[in-house]
Amino acid sequence: MDPRPPDPAPAPAQSHRSDAVTAEGDATSTDATTDRLLTAYAWMTLTRHLDEAIRTLWLTGRGVGGTFNQRGHEAISVGAALSLGPDDVVAPMHRDLGCYLVRGMTPRRLVAQQLGRATGVTGGRDANIHGCGDLSLGIIGFISHLPQSLPVAVGAAWAFAHRGEERVVLTFTGDGGAVTGLYAESLNLAALRRAPVVVVVENNRYAYSTPLEQHSANPDIAARTRALGVATVEVDGNEVATVLEAADAAVAEARGGGGPRVIVAHTMRMLGHAIHDGADYVPAELLAASEARDPVARLRSRLTGSGVAPEELDRLDADARARVDDAVEYALASPWPDPATVTDGVWA
Repeated sequence: MDPRPPDPAPAPAQSHRSDAVTAEGDATSTDATTDRLLTAYAWMTLTRHLDEAIRTLWLTGRGVGGTFNQRGHEAISVGAALSLGPDDVVAPMHRDLGCYLVRGMTPRRLVAQQLGRATGVTGGRDANIHGCGDLSLGIIGFISHLPQSLPVAVGAAWAFAHRGEERVVLTFTGDGGAVTGLYAESLNLAALRRAPVVVVVENNRYAYSTPLEQHSANPDIAARTRALGVATVEVDGNEVATVLEAADAAVAEARGGGGPRVIVAHTMRMLGHAIHDGADYVPAELLAASEARDPVARLRSRLTGSGVAPEELDRLDADARARVDDAVEYALASPWPDPATVTDGVWA
């Protein structure tokens, strides 16, 4: 038996404000309350610190697999996940660390997964976020190539509809995945069967090293998706309030029998495709412009502007750092998998 205590629960976000907040700049108006945005800030901050810790572990030679960076995607993965109910299901991808966390996968398990330890999600079978699922949490393991998780999500949603269950499946893909035949085929079937599935397209402008304009004759993802007969909206993926608003509406519509919904969230991948990719092909001015719209810093500015004390946000930030420090310590002290168990769970 593991003598170490269980992973501590996330600290609740507290606020003395509950009035509606209006989005700043180019974001649309939303009825998301300050309390809910504080909750989003807590999860986004935890995602950012955990992501940075995993990257540091890999760069210092302690990671045994590859890893993908989430920087710039926090508002999308957290905002979309917060729209789900406890019985809903999600199929995240490699830049949706916040979604895994919101659904209940702990930092301890995630860091141990990246370090290939027995206490990781796959028990040391995969030192990566690939296949990192837990059906007890309603998380379908990520299938590496995009958008291969999409037909799985559509199948699960179709099953829910067939059984008369008011459950929704949320899944993600990227701008590169949205030009594949499987994307069109999956959404066509979902629309035909009115499957309750919500697809978030994380348009971070690059499919690995290929910019959107070079892999799509029509870079308007939303227009191409609407042509399939699927209701589609576009949002600023760096503004969590707009993501929350769009995801809430999409989930409610899908749950109510409206069929599939697609959210195209525009953002920017701030580092390379994976840890080994220096992303020298991305123009420096594009990265600088995107860094100025960092989703975590943007939300912090919005909250302080609406009357939230900076000390409150500092507390949430400190809580997140403490959870991540605990997770790293736990993972480094965790055992390697027993070689005698290598065939456990292998059925073919």
